[in-house]
Amino acid sequence: MPRGVARGLCTAALAAVVAASPAVAEPAGPDPTPGASPAPAPAAGPAPQSVAGLLKQLQTLYRKAEEAGELFNGTEEELKKRTAEAAKLRAELTGARAALDSGRRDAGRLARDQYQGRTDFSAYLTLLLADDPARALEQSHVIERAQAGRSAVVDRLTGAERHAEVLAARSRTAQARQRMLAARQKKQRDVVQSRLKGIEAMLASLSAEQLAALSALEEKNIGEAQDALAASGALSSVRTPSAAGGEAVRYAVEQIGKPYVWGAEGPESYDCSGLTSQAWSSAGLTIPRTSQEQWRRLPKVPVGSLRPGDLVVYFPKATHVALYIGDGLVVQAPRPGATVKVSPLASNPLLGAVRPDPGSEPLSTYAPPELPEGATAGADSGYDAPDA
Repeated sequence: MPRGVARGLCTAALAAVVAASPAVAEPAGPDPTPGASPAPAPAAGPAPQSVAGLLKQLQTLYRKAEEAGELFNGTEEELKKRTAEAAKLRAELTGARAALDSGRRDAGRLARDQYQGRTDFSAYLTLLLADDPARALEQSHVIERAQAGRSAVVDRLTGAERHAEVLAARSRTAQARQRMLAARQKKQRDVVQSRLKGIEAMLASLSAEQLAALSALEEKNIGEAQDALAASGALSSVRTPSAAGGEAVRYAVEQIGKPYVWGAEGPESYDCSGLTSQAWSSAGLTIPRTSQEQWRRLPKVPVGSLRPGDLVVYFPKATHVALYIGDGLVVQAPRPGATVKVSPLASNPLLGAVRPDPGSEPLSTYAPPELPEGATAGADSGYDAPDA
C-alpha cells in the first residue's frame, strides 16, 4: 500500500463518516467471528454490533494484517540474503571461468609443444645424444621441473573445470531461490494490502460516535490490563539500561510522531519491528528484523526483570513488538493510521520479553531521554476519535 494510504487511513475513514450517524446499540446476537469480512455500516434491518464486538473485529483485522506484514518482512530479509549470495556466486563463477580459460590456454601450449616435438621424450633424447652426457645430467632437474609444470597445468585445468561446474550449479540454484522468494513476497504484499483495505473499509463504515466509543473502550481495557500488571509486582523494580540499551531508547524516543507504514525501517516511517531493529542498530547491535525472529532468537527475560532497551513481544504468534523505556512504558509503532508513540506496557496482550544484550552491564547512573510533548497522545489502536 502506498505510504500516503497507510498514513491517511484514519483521516480518510473519519472524513467518510457522517456526524449525525446513529449511536451504537447493544447487539442482539454474538460478537462477529474473528477474521470475518468487514460488515457494512449498521443500517435498518439487522441489529448493529456492540462496541465490544466492533473492537474485537477491528483488533482481529489489525492483528491479521500485522501477521501478514511480518511474514512479508521475513521474506524480504531472506531475499536480501539470497540476492547477496547470488551476487557473490556470480563473482566467484566469473573468476573460475577466467581461471579455466587460462588453464585451457596453457593446455593448448602443451599440445603445440608436443606436436612440434618439444616433449619430455625429445628432452630425454637430447640428453642421451649430447656430446657431454655428464654435463647434461647435471641439468636433469630442469627436465624434472618441466615435467612437474606440465602435470600442474593438467591438474589445474581439471580442477578449474570441476570448480566452475560446481559454482555454476550453485549459482543456478541461488537464482531459482531468488525467483521463488520474489514471487512469495509479491503474494504476501497483496495479502497485506488486501487486509489493510478491509480495515479502511470497516473504519469508513463507522460513525464518529462509534469511533469514539471504540477508542474509549480500548483505553479502558488497556488501563485495566496495566493496573493488573502493576498489581502483580511486575513493574515494581527500577533498573538502568546498558550503554547500548540506553542508546536504543534514545533513538526510539526520537522517532515519536513518525507514521506507521508496514514494511518500513525508517528513517521517515516504521512498522513495529522496523522500529525496534533500527533502534538497536543505532546502538551498534544487529538484531533480527521481524518480531517473530526477535522473540525466537534473542534471550528471554522475565517481565519483572525488564530494563530500558529490552523488547516486549505481544500476541501468541509474536506478531507485534515494542521497546521498553522504563516506568511501565514502551515506545511502539502501533498500527496503520497511528504514529510512533509511548504506550502502557499492557497496550496489547503480552507474550514475553527479550534482551538483545544480556551480557552487558547496566549503567551505574541513567537519565532517561525527555519525552516530546504529545508522546502518549492518540489511541494505541490507530483509530482515533475525531477532535471535539
